[in-house]
Amino acid sequence: MSDVLMGSGVSAVNGAGSMASQVWSSGSGSDEGEQGTPFAGLMKSMVEQTKSLDDQASSAVTGLLSGKGVDVHQAMIATQKANMAFELTLQVRNKAVGAYQQMMGMQF
Repeated sequence: MSDVLMGSGVSAVNGAGSMASQVWSSGSGSDEGEQGTPFAGLMKSMVEQTKSLDDQASSAVTGLLSGKGVDVHQAMIATQKANMAFELTLQVRNKAVGAYQQMMGMQF
């Protein structure tokens, strides 16, 4: 988790914005008779993409500090993408936990 907060990476191919669009678009196939991705699969994918962005951010900061040709703006962009991906994943998790707790509080 400290890597996410400190962050570093060369360049993020899948940014947090594209991760959000992938998450929302992949679950909407019910109108066409297709079955959407299960929620667990979506969460796993989000965590994997967040880890990938964090790894890229870590390598960018390491490259910046060691003088291996990484620009400051590349490191900052990679760090912010990793941070946004982490925040998105955290908020989706919080909403899911809240929904679960609300359902458990229902009386039948």
